[in-house]
Amino acid sequence: MYIYDEHDYKILGERTTQFRKQTDRYLAGELKEEEFLPLRLQNGLYIQRLAPMLRVNVPYGMLNTTQLRKIAHVAREYDKGYVHVSTRQNIQFNWPELAEVPSILTELAEVEMHATQSSGSCLRNTTSDQFAGIAPDEVVDPRPYSEIIRQWSSFHPEFAFLPRKFKIAVSGAESDRAAIRVHDIGLQVVTNDTGEVGFKVLVGGGLGRTPVIGSVIREFLPEIHLISYLDAILRIYNQLGRRDNKYKARIKILVKAMGADKFAAKVEEEWAHIKDGLSTLTRAEIELAKNAFSTPAYAELGDESAVLAQQTAEQPAFGKWLSRNVHPHRVSGYAAVTLSLKPTGVAPGDITDSQLEAIADLADQYSFAEARTTHEQNIVLGDVKQSDLFALWGKAKAKGFATPNIGTLTDMICCPGGDFCSLANAKSLPIAEAIQRQFDDLDYLYDLGNLDLNISGCMNACGHHHIGHIGILGVDKKGEEFYQIQLGGNAGTDTSLGKVLGPAFGANEVPQVMQRIIDTYVAKRVDGEQFIETYRRVGMAPFKEKVYAKAD
Repeated sequence: MYIYDEHDYKILGERTTQFRKQTDRYLAGELKEEEFLPLRLQNGLYIQRLAPMLRVNVPYGMLNTTQLRKIAHVAREYDKGYVHVSTRQNIQFNWPELAEVPSILTELAEVEMHATQSSGSCLRNTTSDQFAGIAPDEVVDPRPYSEIIRQWSSFHPEFAFLPRKFKIAVSGAESDRAAIRVHDIGLQVVTNDTGEVGFKVLVGGGLGRTPVIGSVIREFLPEIHLISYLDAILRIYNQLGRRDNKYKARIKILVKAMGADKFAAKVEEEWAHIKDGLSTLTRAEIELAKNAFSTPAYAELGDESAVLAQQTAEQPAFGKWLSRNVHPHRVSGYAAVTLSLKPTGVAPGDITDSQLEAIADLADQYSFAEARTTHEQNIVLGDVKQSDLFALWGKAKAKGFATPNIGTLTDMICCPGGDFCSLANAKSLPIAEAIQRQFDDLDYLYDLGNLDLNISGCMNACGHHHIGHIGILGVDKKGEEFYQIQLGGNAGTDTSLGKVLGPAFGANEVPQVMQRIIDTYVAKRVDGEQFIETYRRVGMAPFKEKVYAKAD
């Protein structure tokens, strides 16, 4: 992973010192609230329902064990002993004291972490595939390009005050695990007929109040032109994006209003002026970025399938974990392991300080001292020897993150909701727990197959409810919390947006409504179909009939 140089340290040190002075001035009454607002947002600090929330960037999801231990230390010393993994792979502290935030940022800077541009109307943290560099279906490792984008976007003066926030995701595999089609810019790393590396460029995707699937505006962009083309896109958005209405300020609204073809033409026109200028990447710059993600010192190992089969026969619980939490690796004898942060009764994505330290110990021992955060709010150890899986399972189980539910209904995405967020219309976490308790039989979950459940507490869609196979949205009805159900969303290569099932339900009704939806799926599926396949075949009608016939 990328390691800071002296320029990175200098810039970050100056930024944390600057914010300390700004915070001191605000607390002394020398800065008004409206003056401090953009300053704190540029440093990742929100004011939530009950306390400040500090969002810390995790570029393309990569963390080393020194960083994990520092996060644990900050959680213990400055917060309430836990952190939250967000759907954009970042780390959130939910209870810091405002006066102590500059000290937190100073400590994080010591381990090459920061919260700069994790909020506000600017270019946010670039995200990618949690299996980048190790996935068998990968065409090109997207992390070097994600790092190039990170360096380009950090403190970019032209794009510091965009019409609204701006998010970029990069994928380099055949399967889209980065949800690139619902980002402001989605980049698919591809190769052309001659083997040249480049990008398919999608623009104008996004969720929130107006969900939109991004449009392809260029089928192949040579890699040397990555930054200049991004410059051109951002310039058109900066010039033409609406600033009079924050609900219509995202680039998706601009692309939809102009039409993708016309928007693409404007970008190409702007790009023609700059494509061969200073922003053109040199081969040396690209190689420098690639070298930051050098191949670990993999051992030459044989396949351990026979041994794993024997261990599974002796310990069936290990077999369940193996089938759900362990993933293929491009190197023979290795595997990627997802540590589940979704045990029943724990807010999805929450992890304690002691668990963070335990993961750091496991990563040191089993995975080249690195870990990865995921869009699904879990943690991945990317490079585990198959011969170490049984030992790793035992240690992970003892620490509480070996729940064998990855990809199942209870491996849900869930925003913090009304328990924390001042924007939320309803609580998300109690709904998540109620569903976990309704579906607590693992064998039943396995029979249901892969099923994405996403829960958001408001239309901002931090829980990505639009692209869950089943999506739940908290809504306010005359001061009471209700929940709207959507079906048919999908975040993969064949992205789709969910459709509303019908009128919303009270919180106490949601678990049984979920049961009726699942019962309908089980009754209607054929030939081992997954939920999304059955829904696409039979449509909304049978689900609606079953749910509301019972509810009336």
